[in-house]
Amino acid sequence: MSATKSRLRNGLTVILQEVHTAPVTTFWVWYRAGSRHEHTGITGSSHWVEHMQFKGTKQYPSDSADREISRTGGVWNAMTWIDWTTYYETMPANKIDLAIKLEADRMTNSLYKKKDVDSERTVIIAERQGAENQPIFLLSEEIQAAAFRVHPYHHEVLGDKIDIESMNRSDLYKHYRTFYNPINAIVVAVGDFKSSQMLKKIRAHFGGIPKGDKPRLFLRDEPQQRGERRVFVEGDGETSYLQAAFHAPAASDPDFFPMIVLDSILSGASSFNLFGSGISNKTSRLYRALVLKGLAAGFSGSLAATVDPFLYSITCAVRTDRSIEQVETALNDEIERAINTPPTDEELLKAKKQARAMFAYSAESVTNLGFWYGFAEILDNYTWFTNYLDNLEAVTASDVHRVAQNVLRPNNRTTGHYIPKIAKANTAS
Repeated sequence: MSATKSRLRNGLTVILQEVHTAPVTTFWVWYRAGSRHEHTGITGSSHWVEHMQFKGTKQYPSDSADREISRTGGVWNAMTWIDWTTYYETMPANKIDLAIKLEADRMTNSLYKKKDVDSERTVIIAERQGAENQPIFLLSEEIQAAAFRVHPYHHEVLGDKIDIESMNRSDLYKHYRTFYNPINAIVVAVGDFKSSQMLKKIRAHFGGIPKGDKPRLFLRDEPQQRGERRVFVEGDGETSYLQAAFHAPAASDPDFFPMIVLDSILSGASSFNLFGSGISNKTSRLYRALVLKGLAAGFSGSLAATVDPFLYSITCAVRTDRSIEQVETALNDEIERAINTPPTDEELLKAKKQARAMFAYSAESVTNLGFWYGFAEILDNYTWFTNYLDNLEAVTASDVHRVAQNVLRPNNRTTGHYIPKIAKANTAS
């Protein structure tokens, strides 16, 4: 049975998919609320609101919901990213009513006590400080900020520390009430149920929630980049890193699927499902050019599926006996090769096979399917997921070459060097 999509009178989108292979059901609620929906002064608010949603309501105070879900043998969690925040429960199918009640309740009744706001401020600042101990985080944040001058993709999901320190309960509650309403939400259920009965339950618990207003967004299109941008970051550690980031198509752009294949050829297929496991990139062009030739200790490529155009990035860990400049030269040679020459038929087939495998690994469970349906609906429409393999198969070598020429050009690139303080000191001496 194929998935069904419907909309309640209050604007709530509902996507249902029956899967009867095991007595398990996953229930997701997605909100169009991520760092894309923030502006200076409240950066990080979507992530902080996610934390606050676990602090309780009158019906489920404190950690009572966590205890009830644990008693059923279920699991629950949440995630925030640049385009969305999502919450899910995966439970025995005969216990899923608890998830429906819980999510309907906290869509509108979360308490946001001042003491909880203050305690989570400390937690999030610690999370931010932990991220800052990672060289790749520091480098990526600088590159993202340089690549986006006006679009809210400019800032990290965690937000700027100064905003985390200054936001108050009123700021967070306003963000919650602005974005957490049916017209801005998507409910997804996948598992062992009858769709007609599941829809009836969802309507019973969510249907009475007021529609709310569609959020007004502070969004500005990023102007075309007019030349390569370069950033340099100094920090702790002994390893130097090189990162090159290129403005890339949005997920709904027809060029996104050729971009998937290009990514697979250059660096190995990216996973778009946060639950998906990775596969080896040892057959990719960049592995052969950088790692096998003794220039990089390791590397990774990252293509993200996003609502607006984002970045395709390549990150290299430089071997201690090599320089960043040597790695950058080798990387540039491979970039030029992709721009100048279409992939061979053999490369195209192998890249598609790898991308198909990554897709299959990331859609193996009801939880993974719940992610995919909601994620695709945020990006465009849930059929983005169901048509994924057909769109991938339709990509030609000329499509890949055209997209490489457009995306990988030097004036579309932001390059960053992470330079360990110890390496800089040795150079100076």
